[in-house]
Amino acid sequence: MKASTYCYDCLQKLACQAAELASNDEPTKARATDEGLKILRDNFSLDCVSIIVATKIHDVIKKITENPDPYREMKDKEIAVARELSKQIKVEHNNFRSCLKFAALGNTIDFFRPLDVIRQDMKGQVNFAIDDSERFETKLKDARRVLYLADNAGEMFFDLPLLRWMRQRASVTYVVKAAPVQDDVTLEDIRRDGVELEMGELITTGTATPGIDFSMASAEFKREFNSADLIFAKGMGYYESLSELPAEGRVFYCLRAKCQPVADSLEVPIDSYIAVLR
Repeated sequence: MKASTYCYDCLQKLACQAAELASNDEPTKARATDEGLKILRDNFSLDCVSIIVATKIHDVIKKITENPDPYREMKDKEIAVARELSKQIKVEHNNFRSCLKFAALGNTIDFFRPLDVIRQDMKGQVNFAIDDSERFETKLKDARRVLYLADNAGEMFFDLPLLRWMRQRASVTYVVKAAPVQDDVTLEDIRRDGVELEMGELITTGTATPGIDFSMASAEFKREFNSADLIFAKGMGYYESLSELPAEGRVFYCLRAKCQPVADSLEVPIDSYIAVLR
């Protein structure tokens, strides 16, 4: 998905937020903000994919502030809230639709939104504006290997029931980020929160990028991606990046369309839940 005019303002907000979180030293913070905004001005166009620009912004801010994980404190709070809410919300563990909706609900988490708003939203109902779940379930019957591309750190608790359900039917690999970027889940997050064994087979993208930039991805990830029968892709970052590939009917996007460009691309109202196979 190519960037839209809306994306510039969002990336500008991202640069300011990341720098603010990365340092308590005002001169360092100001320099990181300035350099992040310069990256944005130099790299943004309507022909780019916004996650590529976002990665460059994050990289320069991490370098200037010498902080490899600016979102650490925010992630810890999100993980705590998600863990709590995942125990309160009912899910039928033997029912695909129930597990899928539970997983989609986890994608309500967003680093631009206050935790109290996220907490309230995650008590709501999931109704898919686009629903290809039956097609995905049918394809899963013949699948041998599935890649489950994880998104935000707190979502791991909401992914677990669906992971378990899918693993009764195919070999499923849970894919996380190799190093911190935004509030995306990493291998370290999973280990710190004691759920590594529950997640089963794990690999990383080999990158610290929102979504996936194949030019930076590890050989292992690219090999697994190319050989998988199905790709289960959580969140807007993966939609933005993978929708640039030719549609082969093997990528199943599960997300909440939390920004106008993604909603417009999918032709749904903003904040719609989506379960689409392309």
